[in-house]
Amino acid sequence: MNELTIIAPDDWHLHFRDGDMLKETVPATARCFRRAIVMPNLVPPVVNAQMAMEYKSRIEAAIPAEQNFTPLMTIYLTNETTKQDIIDAKKAGVIAAKLYPAGATTNSDAAVSQLDALNPVFEAMAEQDMLLLVHGEVTESHIDIFDREKVFIEQKLQKIVQDFPSLRVVLEHITTKDAVEFVAQSSDKIAATITPQHLLLNRNDLLVGGIRPHNFCLPVLKRNIHQQALQDAVVTGSSKFFLGTDSAPHEKHRKESACGCAGCYSAWSAIELYAHCFEELGIIDKLEGFASTHGPDFYGLPRNNDTVTLIKEAWKIPDEITLPNGSSIVPFFAGEKVSWKLKI
Repeated sequence: MNELTIIAPDDWHLHFRDGDMLKETVPATARCFRRAIVMPNLVPPVVNAQMAMEYKSRIEAAIPAEQNFTPLMTIYLTNETTKQDIIDAKKAGVIAAKLYPAGATTNSDAAVSQLDALNPVFEAMAEQDMLLLVHGEVTESHIDIFDREKVFIEQKLQKIVQDFPSLRVVLEHITTKDAVEFVAQSSDKIAATITPQHLLLNRNDLLVGGIRPHNFCLPVLKRNIHQQALQDAVVTGSSKFFLGTDSAPHEKHRKESACGCAGCYSAWSAIELYAHCFEELGIIDKLEGFASTHGPDFYGLPRNNDTVTLIKEAWKIPDEITLPNGSSIVPFFAGEKVSWKLKI
């Protein structure tokens, strides 16, 4: 097979950031994705309908004229979020609300510290049919970082799902065998996104031969048995698992600092990375479901009505990309060869 044509894909989890960074991240995403779920963890966070629509306008201003792209907006849950915030956001066209446990990842300090206090909000979300997107990690310092997803599912997520059975929930960027099993065994209201870095890498790629800051993300890369579980999940072709890059850009000097930022910038070559991985797994025929149909079907949105074509052509992801402000960013899988390329 030298060409692969699929329904145009979407990215169901990414970070555009804001300001000048949008001039890089928005065109990079719009090059191959028609829609993307936009994370709200800015500074300050996007906590209501008005802020979401203002952010959407800034994103739309950065979309190149020749590209067909729609940002799908979310709001950021805090312990001050109200039922009215959910109603107003839904009316304004906000797709989902994001649950970050406080301190779990980049710009999450303002997030949720008392989960039970959000029960009225979860009730409103279920009534409004607004999706709950979950960064599934506990943040207590005594819990090992490699166990935080597993513990969150056991202590937090199972209760949310049980108490609000009609609430649609996406457990984002899953990293463990435990998460795969939880999603697979849950009702059809529960789904998950999987990133290219967690499919392609494990913690050896972060730690062996020296710390590799550009492979550092949160949730952190796990053991190879968990990587294998994620790969096995996509091999099944289950509609419960779909594409979400968690593309999260940081300037090179911020990644290569004494306390490097968490996040992998994969938007620049995202669909090619997934195609590369799916071919290695012998399931290139299942890429379309994972990238183009499972996500919109779960979100209750129409599938895209056009296609994209990938050609079988080896190429190398660049070592660095120059940002509009003159600084540089190291893309995920920098310097590595992938076997498919988007046909422009």
